Amino acid sequence: MADNNAYERVQAARDGKRPMGAYYIEHMIDGFIELHGDRKYRDDKAIVGGIGFLDGLPVTVIAMERGDNIAERMQRHFGCPSPEGYRKALRLMKEAEKFKRPIICFIGSSGAYCGMDAEERGQGQAIADNLMEMMTLKTPIIAVVAGEGGSGGALALSVADKIIMLENAVYSVISPEGCASILWKDAKMAPEASAALKLTAQDLYDFKIADKIIRENGLSNEQISDNLKETLVGYLKELLPISDTKRAEGRYKKFREIGIA
Repeated sequence: MADNNAYERVQAARDGKRPMGAYYIEHMIDGFIELHGDRKYRDDKAIVGGIGFLDGLPVTVIAMERGDNIAERMQRHFGCPSPEGYRKALRLMKEAEKFKRPIICFIGSSGAYCGMDAEERGQGQAIADNLMEMMTLKTPIIAVVAGEGGSGGALALSVADKIIMLENAVYSVISPEGCASILWKDAKMAPEASAALKLTAQDLYDFKIADKIIRENGLSNEQISDNLKETLVGYLKELLPISDTKRAEGRYKKFREIGIA
């Protein structure tokens, strides 16, 4: 019997009207300046990155963004980053490390862009580089799963000291439809796959992958944004006094312990 609640969460995470990274940047980050390009190929519009102030504290913000209309979504590959998007993100992270700015990443994508051109430009290597570099980065990192967090494409911005999930967000190694197609040869089994994947915010919190769930139901987008901002500020106050070495060790330990029974 499928857990309908799990698939309902998937549908809520995919809702076209759901606020994504650009919304939270606009409502939480003061004086945001967007920075472009990976210095190797081009700028990827599926990743919005730049610098600004969170409650007066300088931060680097990197967000997956799908766009608000069909033309913009085509331009942004519906929020699915290409290799240059991940390389841009890593460039901004290394810059943040140099200037001792905390990093905030907003996750909201079904996964990395899977076109042949992305593979030709090293999609897998770009993701792997981010995973490796983020693990030892000497500055606080907080990841916010704001919508659908899919596969390695989401993980490439999620190696963080703290992972926050919105109540109706999901985070999974594969989409329910993809899982159902592999296991049952039928994408219509997606509700059953959703339950089996344990991809809801509550599931991830129970597994100690997510550190905090931000309530959504019954709240306006502005209230959600305010609560998220308060949580981010609180976590940064907790993380900043810790030495770079201890913080990186704690991040490494957090991920090494995932999946231990």
